[in-house]
Amino acid sequence: MEKDIKIAVLIDADNVPSTQVTEMMEEIAKYGNPTIKRIYGDWTKPQLGKWKNVLLENAINPIQQYGYTTGKNATDSAMIIDAMDILYSDKVNGFCLVSSDSDFTKLATRLRESRMLVIGMGEKKTPNPFIVACDKFIYLEILQASVNKENGKNKEVASVQLDKINPKLIRLISSTISDLAEDDGWAFMGDIGNLLQKKQPNFDSRNYGFQKLTPLVSAIPNFEVERREKLIYVRNKE
Repeated sequence: MEKDIKIAVLIDADNVPSTQVTEMMEEIAKYGNPTIKRIYGDWTKPQLGKWKNVLLENAINPIQQYGYTTGKNATDSAMIIDAMDILYSDKVNGFCLVSSDSDFTKLATRLRESRMLVIGMGEKKTPNPFIVACDKFIYLEILQASVNKENGKNKEVASVQLDKINPKLIRLISSTISDLAEDDGWAFMGDIGNLLQKKQPNFDSRNYGFQKLTPLVSAIPNFEVERREKLIYVRNKE
């Protein structure tokens, strides 16, 4: 991803945990510069009080939204309206929608129609329609891999596995290799990663306990990996 992409980060406070905000912002920074950072909720509710410190630490602007009507999610409506205002302001190139709520599916689709990069973040329970409406979807659970050491000065990376390597994953990677392979059967690993992301927005090697795609593919006996100078290629084993 281009590092000069300006991203609007819109967070649904009702549907994500406050404990992972720092990790979320670090992840978003990999894809661009989060120039607009807003979080939506009814801040008069006691349960949202735990957000205060993390919002100050990450310079996130809290937007007050009262629940005027029982059974209606006013927070969702406020996020959607703000997103469209930001879209037409021409101040950003992309959006990060942080929620596990399928109500943002139409918004993600609309933003992509306007050629915006759309990154979704949510818990594993997020409905599939919202996931596939994004260019990329990242499960918040894998961000738990970054944990503070007791001295608080350094970070260590722990392996978090959300899914098992299964026949469905192997078929996905195998078919992607076939789609991109030259006549000799070899395909460039970088191209494979890009196509996997387009086919399945929530594809992430970290879901399977691997920090990068190459170690994941190398761990599956169905594939052969070869390093050529600084480039990595892979092919299906016969």
